[in-house]
Amino acid sequence: MEERMVCAQVVTEVKKAVVGKDEVVVRLLLAILARGHVLLEDIPGVGKTTLALAFSRALGLTCRRVQFTPDVMPSDLTGFSIYNKATGQMEYQPGAVLCNLFLADELNRATSRTQSALLEAMEEGQVTVDGVSHPIPQPFLVIATQNPAGAAGTQLLPDSQLDRFTLRLSMGYPTPQDELELLRRRGAGPVLDRVEQVTDGAGLERLRRAAEGVHISEEVLEYIVRLVGATRTHSAVAQGGSPRATLAVAAVSRAAAFLQGRDYVLPEDVSQFFRDTVAHRLILTDAGETGDPVGDVLKSVRPPRLG
Repeated sequence: MEERMVCAQVVTEVKKAVVGKDEVVVRLLLAILARGHVLLEDIPGVGKTTLALAFSRALGLTCRRVQFTPDVMPSDLTGFSIYNKATGQMEYQPGAVLCNLFLADELNRATSRTQSALLEAMEEGQVTVDGVSHPIPQPFLVIATQNPAGAAGTQLLPDSQLDRFTLRLSMGYPTPQDELELLRRRGAGPVLDRVEQVTDGAGLERLRRAAEGVHISEEVLEYIVRLVGATRTHSAVAQGGSPRATLAVAAVSRAAAFLQGRDYVLPEDVSQFFRDTVAHRLILTDAGETGDPVGDVLKSVRPPRLG
């Protein structure tokens, strides 16, 4: 119970800076509990960066931010080795990604070479420079923002990188009432200054372990496998969900049940967040671009009856 109260307090603190996006806040917390990374895709100016920074403050995580442009180099992220004349040896200089929360702002404005520099960090929690591996401080997560495809100066993220994001979320425009509240809060000073620390890295690790302890029955595991498998055979999908997607669905489902105060996963925990977890990993045919393959899969695969 104590762990869930901490989660509730984190949400409360983040909402001090982010107005009217309660659902997005909860989903991002789910990904963090599931040891995942998050891709925020939306137009500029809707609060993606504020959301990420608010979480870093509430969770007490060291945060580094890189504004991606075509001239950002891979070594800016991973670090580099430099010769020390005094010692006669090469010394490693850490890059920006060696932190707890790495905010990759407008990642799809970077070159593909720079984008790929994040792959090892996201999957293995380390970077390799000049043949030497350097561990990244734990806990570690990446929150990346990207502008919609087709925006000036952007390019699509590679499939291998999209597959490493546990969730893809979109904030959208605020309602008129929320935008009015945003104006009121801004008039009272920087909103991030109001966000107070709730826990720290060690506390987050305890929350993650508690979420991982949630039980998933054999029936629900089979349901997850059937859902992801159905994306691989859908006529409008050229490439379906990977085994990494299957693992992500299970982890997010555990986190969802944990936040609901249960120690077991229901089929509804799976179906509710399946789209956010899987849709960005699929490569669609021309027909799929105009249809809803994920919706078709959720309708066609019958959930199990438990108990």
